[in-house]
Amino acid sequence: MIQKQEEHKPEFEYLTEQFDDIRILRYQVPAFESLTLREKIFVYYLSEAALAGRDILWDQNNCYNLQIRRLLERIIREYKGDRNTAEFQELLVYAKKVFFANGIHHHYSMDKFLPAFSRAYFRDILIEMGIPEVFEDLERVMFDPDYMAKRVVLDEGKDLIRASANHYYVNVTQAEVEAFYRSPAVPEECPVSRGLNSTLVKENGELKELVWKVGGKYSAELSRVVGWLEKAIPYACNERQQNVIRLLIDYYKTGNLKLFDEYSIEWLQEVEAPIDFINGFIEVYGDPLAYKASWESVVEIVDREAGERTRKLAENALWFEQQAPIDERFKKTEVKGVVARVMQVAMLGGDCHPATPIGINLPNAEWIRERYGSKSVTLDNITCAYDQAARDSGGLDEFAASEEEIRLAREYGSLGSSVHTDLHECLGHGSGKMLPGITTEALRNYYSTIEEARADLFALYYIMDPKLVELGILPSADVARAEYNSYIRNGLMVQLTRVKLGDRLEESHMRNRQTIAAWVYEKGKDRGVIERLEKDGKTFFVIRDFETLRTLFGDLLAEVQRIKSEGDYEAARRLIETYGVNIDRRLHEEVLKRYERLGIVPYAGFINPVYTPVEENGQIVDVRIAYPADFLTQMMEYAGY
Repeated sequence: MIQKQEEHKPEFEYLTEQFDDIRILRYQVPAFESLTLREKIFVYYLSEAALAGRDILWDQNNCYNLQIRRLLERIIREYKGDRNTAEFQELLVYAKKVFFANGIHHHYSMDKFLPAFSRAYFRDILIEMGIPEVFEDLERVMFDPDYMAKRVVLDEGKDLIRASANHYYVNVTQAEVEAFYRSPAVPEECPVSRGLNSTLVKENGELKELVWKVGGKYSAELSRVVGWLEKAIPYACNERQQNVIRLLIDYYKTGNLKLFDEYSIEWLQEVEAPIDFINGFIEVYGDPLAYKASWESVVEIVDREAGERTRKLAENALWFEQQAPIDERFKKTEVKGVVARVMQVAMLGGDCHPATPIGINLPNAEWIRERYGSKSVTLDNITCAYDQAARDSGGLDEFAASEEEIRLAREYGSLGSSVHTDLHECLGHGSGKMLPGITTEALRNYYSTIEEARADLFALYYIMDPKLVELGILPSADVARAEYNSYIRNGLMVQLTRVKLGDRLEESHMRNRQTIAAWVYEKGKDRGVIERLEKDGKTFFVIRDFETLRTLFGDLLAEVQRIKSEGDYEAARRLIETYGVNIDRRLHEEVLKRYERLGIVPYAGFINPVYTPVEENGQIVDVRIAYPADFLTQMMEYAGY
C-alpha cells in the first residue's frame, strides 16, 4: 500500500478548495494509462453510464431537489446583477453544498441546509430574473427550518416514513409500509428484495408501487443509462461481462427484481476482467426502513499489485469463518465465491459522488451471499487521495494522546486502514449466516447499523490475529495497534466533529462506530483496557491493553452476529440506543472547539476526471484523461446529463 501511494506524482494537487464543512479533492487513475484502446473505450462508455443516472438520486433524496438544483444552475448561468456582494457569494456556497449533497439535505447528517442569504435577497434575484412565482413555490422548502427538516429520521417513537424528507414514499405511513412489505409466513427460497426499485404511493386509498424502469418512473434517465451500457457491450472484457451488462439492461427495461438477482449473481462470478463496474439501485441507507435503494455507479480498474493482499484473504476465507468467536450455529460450513479486488476508481456517479465509500461489498441479498458468495472492492486511489490530502492537517497531533500513538499512526495508519477495509468488505459482510426463516426485515430501522457493526467487528477482531502476519498481509502487530488507536479515537471523539452540538447520532456508520467504541470502553473499565485521560484541559482515550481489547471486540461480534442471525429486534434496539445514539455534550463541545482551531473540516468528496474520446474518420482512436480542478464548473457541466 505504501509503495503504491508513492507512485502518485508528488506535484499533483489533491486538495482544490474548502467551503463550509467540506473539502473538495481530486483522485488520480494511473492504471488508465496502461489500458489498451479497447479497454479505454470501455471505461469511457461505462463512465458516461455512471453519470447518466444522476437525476434519479436527486429526486430520490427529496421531491424538490431537481427544481431547486435547476434554479440554482440557472441563477449561476444567467444572473446579471452584482455577483461580488456578500449575499451572492453566500448563494454560491449554498449551491455548492446542495451540489455536493445531491440535494438540500446534508449528505451525512441528513439535516436540511439553511441559506445564509436572506429570503428577501433571494426573492429580489428571482424578480430581477423574471421568475418571481418560483419564490412562493420554494420559500418554505428552502428557508423554513422545521419543514422537511431531515432527509432520513431514525428517532425511536416517530413515524419514520412521515418524519423523513426523502422521496421513496408518498402519502403513506410507516405502519402501511411495513404491512405492505411484510415477509410471507413461509419464506421464499430465493426471495427478491421487495421494494428495492420502486416508489410506494397511496392513491385513492390504495397502495401501489411506481417501479423504476424504462417506461416507468425514471424512464428518461434509465433510457440514457441503458444507451451508454449498450454502447459498452462490444468493448466488454469477456463474454461473461457482456452477459452481465445485458442482464442489467434487461432489468432496467423491465424492473423485474428476479432479473436483478440474476445480474447480481453473474456480476459477482465475473472475476477475470481488468475493468469492473457497479451500476444500479444498490444501498438502502437513505430509507429508514431499509427497503428502497439509491441509484449509484462506480467504474473501476484492477490494481493488480495491491490486489495480492485481498487475494490472500479470499483464499483463507473459510479459516477466518471457522475461527470466528461466534456461536457455531451462525457459522457457514463452507464459504463460496469470495472475491476480493483492489481497484482504482475511474468514475464515480450517483450516490457514490462527490462523497464516496472506500470499500464496497456486494450483492446485499443474504441468500445470494450464502449460496454464491460476494465480491469485495477496496478503492485504493481514493484511500490514497484522502491520505495525501490529510498530511500535516494537525488532526492526528491534536487527538492522539502520545508520541508513540502518533508514530504508530504515521508509520502504519494508512496500511491499517486499508487492511481494515479489506477485512470489513472482503470477509466481514460475507461472514456468518441467518437462521432459517429469518430475514433482514426483522431488524427494521436498525439493520444497517447492525450490519456495519458486524463487519467492523470482524475486521477489528482479525486485524490483530497473528494469521495476518503469517500470510504476509501485515509486517507486524503494530499495524493492528495503529488501527485500534484510530478506531477508538474516531469512534469516541473525532467523528463527533461531523455532528452539530446538541444533536444525536443518526447516520448508520457513525452509530456503528460509537456503539462499538463506547461498548468496549465501558466493558473494559474494570480491567483498565481503555483509559480516559485529561491532559492540559483536553480529553484523550488511551488503549492500555490491546489483547484484552481484541477479546472485547470478539465478545461484541458474537452478540451482534447473534442479533442478526436470530433477527432479535429488541436486542438490536437496546444496543444501538444505549451506546450508539446519544453524545456526551461536554465532550462534544470540547471536540468541536479543538477541531475548529485546526482550521480543517470533517467531510471530503471528489471531482471526477474527464474522459475525452479522440475520433478520426468516425472511429475512436484514443481516449484522453484530464483532471479538472474546479468543483462548481464540473457541477455545472453535469447539468447537461
